[in-house]
Amino acid sequence: MSTSDQQAPPRHLAMPELLIGIGLLACAAAVAWQTLAIPVSPLYSKVGPTVFPYLTMTGMLVLSLLLIVAALRGGWQPEEEKETPTDWKAMGFVAAGLVANLLLIHPLGFTAASVIMFVLICYGFGSKHPLRDALLGLILALAAYFGFARALGVNIGAGFIENQLNAVINAIIGMARG
Repeated sequence: MSTSDQQAPPRHLAMPELLIGIGLLACAAAVAWQTLAIPVSPLYSKVGPTVFPYLTMTGMLVLSLLLIVAALRGGWQPEEEKETPTDWKAMGFVAAGLVANLLLIHPLGFTAASVIMFVLICYGFGSKHPLRDALLGLILALAAYFGFARALGVNIGAGFIENQLNAVINAIIGMARG
């Protein structure tokens, strides 16, 4: 058998993969748009508050273009993976977690909204241990919140939990100082 007899199957457009690439490209555009809105003081000589958002946007842009090229070449998923049906229930729980975080972060605060999101997403991925997921989500959310609030001085959505813990931390610091 000659090599001309073993022709590769024709490449076709992989629509789901193309949509992922286009979605990531839209996210990169949103990051660029929001980064342009960040006020930059003329006091910054080289590194200002827009450096990391622009680096993130550049990475997203490069990745989205690579994903789009791969989709135009037939996609990156193996054929047996393409035949696997979508688990819409699981995807619904993941989407519900993201929407819940978006809707609850203002009224409840970062930590409570993040714990709810974490539990819903874990359930969507098949976890059957909501108490363990809530505890792990609480630890991660508090670490993220206090990392931003205390270490970086960035308020990412204080709520009841954060305000109570801030009061306790401030009281302990006040007692330690005398």
